[in-house]
Amino acid sequence: QVQLVESGGGLVQAGGSLRLSCVASGTIFSINAMGWYRRPPGKQRELVAILTDSGRTNYADSVKGRFTISRDNAKNAVYLQMNSLKPEDTAVYYCNAQGISAAYVDYGSAAWGQGTQVTVSS
Repeated sequence: QVQLVESGGGLVQAGGSLRLSCVASGTIFSINAMGWYRRPPGKQRELVAILTDSGRTNYADSVKGRFTISRDNAKNAVYLQMNSLKPEDTAVYYCNAQGISAAYVDYGSAAWGQGTQVTVSS
């Protein structure tokens, strides 16, 4: 099995910064894409940013220029640097992995982390 564990959420004032981390554990050979989604209060889960193993990125328009996604493929980790945070960034943030190649896991499967709360006060 592949498990994703997030860390780095918390409470921050508007204009502040946070860095989220996510590490995938298991006997992993490769992960095609890793990224972050979020679920704001009362809303559906939405894409924040995703980064493929070839370096392609995709950001939500609402976070472009403020958030930066990065990966450490050797550690099967993905990070999200969040700057200039706004109250509307308040959400539970979920780590996601797609296109997993790992032992005891169907090739190409996906996995989700348990979520970490980010709260931005005005």
